[in-house]
Amino acid sequence: MTSREAPATRGRTSRPGTTRTPQTQGMGTAGRQTQGGVKRSQPAARQAATSSPASRQAARPSGPARQSRAGQSQRGATQGRGVAQGRGVAQGRGPAPRGRSAARVRTGQEAPSRAVTPRRPTVPKVPAPPANPIKRQRWLVIASAVVVTLFVGRLVQVQVFDAPSLAAEALKQRTTTVSVPAHRGDITDRNGEVLATSVDRYTVSADPKAIQTFEGRWRTDADGEPVADGALGVAQLLAPVLGANPAELAAKINGDSRYVVLARDVEPEKQREIAALGLTAWIRTELVSQRVYPAGTVAGPLLGFVSSEQEGQGGLELAFDEVLTGKAGKETYERSRDGVPIPGGEVESTPAVPGGNVQLTLDLEVQRKAQLSIDAAVAKSGAKYGIALVADIKTGELWAVADSGSVDPNDRSTAQVANGSRAVQDVFDPGSTAKVITMAAAMETGVFTADSQFTVPYQFTTPNGQVFHDSHEHPVEQLTLAGVLAQSSNTGTVQIAEQIPPQVQYDYMQKFGFGKFTGLDLPGESRGILHPADSWDGRTRYAVAFGQSVSVNAVQAMDVFATVGNGGVSVPPVLVKGTQAPGGEFVPAERAAGTRVISKKTSDQLLAMMEEVTSDGGTAPAARIPGYRVAGKTGTAQLFLPGGGYTYMASFVGVAPADDPRFVVAAFLRSPKTSIYGGTVAAPVFRDVMSFVLQKEAVPPSAPAPEPIALTW
Repeated sequence: MTSREAPATRGRTSRPGTTRTPQTQGMGTAGRQTQGGVKRSQPAARQAATSSPASRQAARPSGPARQSRAGQSQRGATQGRGVAQGRGVAQGRGPAPRGRSAARVRTGQEAPSRAVTPRRPTVPKVPAPPANPIKRQRWLVIASAVVVTLFVGRLVQVQVFDAPSLAAEALKQRTTTVSVPAHRGDITDRNGEVLATSVDRYTVSADPKAIQTFEGRWRTDADGEPVADGALGVAQLLAPVLGANPAELAAKINGDSRYVVLARDVEPEKQREIAALGLTAWIRTELVSQRVYPAGTVAGPLLGFVSSEQEGQGGLELAFDEVLTGKAGKETYERSRDGVPIPGGEVESTPAVPGGNVQLTLDLEVQRKAQLSIDAAVAKSGAKYGIALVADIKTGELWAVADSGSVDPNDRSTAQVANGSRAVQDVFDPGSTAKVITMAAAMETGVFTADSQFTVPYQFTTPNGQVFHDSHEHPVEQLTLAGVLAQSSNTGTVQIAEQIPPQVQYDYMQKFGFGKFTGLDLPGESRGILHPADSWDGRTRYAVAFGQSVSVNAVQAMDVFATVGNGGVSVPPVLVKGTQAPGGEFVPAERAAGTRVISKKTSDQLLAMMEEVTSDGGTAPAARIPGYRVAGKTGTAQLFLPGGGYTYMASFVGVAPADDPRFVVAAFLRSPKTSIYGGTVAAPVFRDVMSFVLQKEAVPPSAPAPEPIALTW
């Protein structure tokens, strides 16, 4: 037998002198079997195999059987190497040792038997069937269809079902709503001259965080220099327009904040220049409403002021805030990510409704003249302050309410703008101007007449022991009632008051407006002080007769003379002619009806008596106006100070023409230094202002005066 016919054992040839029994198919690691299926021990098998050549020849398969066994043996070796390895191989021990066992075989000795564990037959692995490409393609088509279906479904959901809500949400994200300020209504004088109005202004602000992305690129500044990137570049372009220092402006807009105000109240011309710079993504201009007062200081304290939110804070601005305030509008528009409005985008706007207009009774020219005159008098006399008033006697309309040192409402650098007008806020003893009320009460009750006679000393002592003096020493004088008024005698007035019951005196003072509000409804107005008659002490019942122990404001003091000049009928002072809503008609202001205080006869007698005040024998010849008869009264009131001491309020109030009164003018100076007498420091103001008004209104000159009333007897 050649080597090619050798059985497939373990890939090795038999060594000389040794013979191995071929392993049959089906034998595992559990042991070995003969072809007949009889189990025998390993040494016995070896002995039998080597005992005779015939037996070896019989055991060796031949022909196809041998080839089949060789093939099976080869497959067994390939599929796990557990076949034909012997027990040592199955247990990982390698080939059996050749020592004594081999010798026993050679000598024919029987090897000791040992138990062999049966092996589990090895199941050959079945090769996987080849892949089916058609099935694979079918699954790919199904998966692709599912994915496409999902995408199509989502697309339908987004574009059909969710489209309106998504579009609305997107629109909401790119739209913004800004408030459109509503201008306050105008305040004008009686002739339509604007005293207060609102104009368009802009607030310029920057977005420092966004400015970090600014690129100068091809830009050049006003000097032709290339523009840098970032804050420095924006400052290069913007600083010349705002009139700012480029370095300081660059420092201001450098940072991570989103809002920095650069300038306020920028005029539209400047705003257009800023817009032309093309910095919309970094610099914003917000439209605001600004209140301006074209007349400056003229009637400033009377007009008042507004807050930054355009709300009235004082004066007429506060008194008529509800009328003047408009209704703000709004505008909703689409904008890009950098805040620039999208051209052609959706825009929805609600226009602002401006406030209503208020027309005053003031005359701008008369107001300016009164203000200039009182300022000049304060400067000349060294007074602390002054007040000048002008009113139409027939209607009660105030043509001027002037405070000295008037502040400009446009200038908010001082808090004085919030002080208001002293004409209604400050109160003081009226002094001798109140003697007109005492004379009116004496004549109206029939106690005295204009030619009643009195002996008037410098000093007078009442029955209850109260001592009174005149303003300057003089010998005993024989004066009529008219003379007492013309000379402004305190001691003479006290004698008259003795004959007037305190309650009657109180009633007439109240009828003339003392202790009551004027009806102007100005913020901070004081109604003055007039204590009830039953609370008067022994001195007060006389002191009130010549204007002490009672306090009034300037308008109240003036209104006494307006009542006398109006034939004894009191017409409440008014400051507003009417209002006009936007696009509406002018609505005249409601006015209270006049109230008769004294008879026409008494008022005529008082006018004649007051004319003598401006005569050479009176206390105010400085109040006379050429061509016009003037009736009035001086006042020098002693004012006690809270911390002790006292000062004076010098005044003159008069009407003209005395024969047919048209206007009343009042002038008051607190704490004058050159003179304390109204005839000296206040009467010239009256003359200056009244002359201007009479000429402006072309009031005809007065008729010749009748025979003067006797002042002495």
